[in-house]
Amino acid sequence: MVKKIIALFLVIVLCILSLTGCRNGNSQNQSQAQTQSQPNQAAKITFVLDWLPNTNHTGLYVALKKGYFEEAGLEVDIQQPPEDGAEALVASGKAQFGVSFQENIGMMLDSDSPMPITTVAAIIQHNTSGIISLKSTGITSPKGLEGRTYATWDLPVEKAILKDVVTKDGGDFSKVKMVPTTVTDVITALNTNIDAVWVYYAWDGVAAKVKGIDFNFFAFKDINPALDFYTPIIIANDEYLQQNPDTAKAFLNAVRQGYEFAAENPEEAAEILCEAVPEIDIQIAIESQKYLAEQYIAGASRWGEIDLQRWDTFFNWLYENKIIDKQIPSGKGFTNDYLN
Repeated sequence: MVKKIIALFLVIVLCILSLTGCRNGNSQNQSQAQTQSQPNQAAKITFVLDWLPNTNHTGLYVALKKGYFEEAGLEVDIQQPPEDGAEALVASGKAQFGVSFQENIGMMLDSDSPMPITTVAAIIQHNTSGIISLKSTGITSPKGLEGRTYATWDLPVEKAILKDVVTKDGGDFSKVKMVPTTVTDVITALNTNIDAVWVYYAWDGVAAKVKGIDFNFFAFKDINPALDFYTPIIIANDEYLQQNPDTAKAFLNAVRQGYEFAAENPEEAAEILCEAVPEIDIQIAIESQKYLAEQYIAGASRWGEIDLQRWDTFFNWLYENKIIDKQIPSGKGFTNDYLN
């Protein structure tokens, strides 16, 4: 009789344990199902431009419009820069990525406390900047700047570049009339007391052409190959790269898709840019986009790639021309590791 009671008691206990286990199992399954049904939260990224939106930035707006960022699980906010540029925001971590220029990176690396930023991609492969002037001035080469008025930002690296090309062309740089001024409208400035302005051909040169202006232009890289530096570039916050390498790669992969689309479909890409920024002249944007379609990759093995030799050559030029006090180690300040 006692054995029967014990056996019955064991059966009851096993049943209770079995029911409890079933309930716990159902709860765990429900919890897992709820977790799996919740979508992954998009990683938020702030990107700061270097200037007003233009065709240098088209790939970013294409990536937004075409959903490349969304497909990568990213929520990207494109912002215009403060007065001190994108570098300060990226270095502080308030923005994860931004637009800068190799000459700015050189200045930073010369500091005893360099900003914690790294160049992660080249937006275009070659330096398209140079000097524009009205054809009536007769400035066909750097030597022609002698006796002419040049609108300067009064920056050491700018004046050193100008001196370099004028001297290499057999001119006397001391005879160039330097007038400190910030030019926001190149064509208007050239029709006042300004004879020559530093421009990026992809925008201001194309704009002058679209508006039927007769002008002369020479590119710095055509005078001295050392001046074929990377401008503009994409920079990133160092700590963000270290802590979020996969997200950084996903971001740059989406940006790459945007620029590759812009290279293959310049007119549609220009329309996407103008849709996002309606104040842009659509005709100038389309012609500028057609020009840049050949510049985004321009013989490189992939969009964004930076050539070590060209990078180092420009930094060596800065050092030799006493723009920076320190010789920058080879490859310092950039990486191709986050490109697809």
